[in-house]
Amino acid sequence: MPVEIERKFLVHSDAWRADVRRREYFAQGYLAASERCSARVRVGDGRAWLNLKGRLRGATRLEYEYEVPVAEANEMLDQLCALGRVDKWRHWVPYAGHEWEVDEFLGDNAGLVVAELELADEAEPFARPPWLGAEVTEDLRYLNTNLASRPWRHWPEAAGVAP
Repeated sequence: MPVEIERKFLVHSDAWRADVRRREYFAQGYLAASERCSARVRVGDGRAWLNLKGRLRGATRLEYEYEVPVAEANEMLDQLCALGRVDKWRHWVPYAGHEWEVDEFLGDNAGLVVAELELADEAEPFARPPWLGAEVTEDLRYLNTNLASRPWRHWPEAAGVAP
């Protein structure tokens, strides 16, 4: 059973930018979503994937991912993603033996920056970079599927209160 263990945090400064190893633009849209799972299509860097995620507990989720032709994925993004889409730059930032994924959202989610860390175990220790803010792993508003249907710019936090 493929699982993903991922912790998610807000980012409170731009200090991470100095250590970016690489970055990639992603466009992703949601084909279906429920309390149990989501189905998305993602295009980035000349490749595309279908992805199914289901919540198990805490930071652990089932995750299935399949590469698909880019032309078909773009067609799905344009024609089938009734639940909205998310556009973002993903930056890979190494810190203290781990690689952080820092997502800088665009469009209706512009201004929101979130850092994610994949772990081998929910209890795995990790060092917190100085630019890391509050943990939002359990805050369902920050799931990309929810950001697609209820963008961050519509939240009171986007009106001037720091996320």
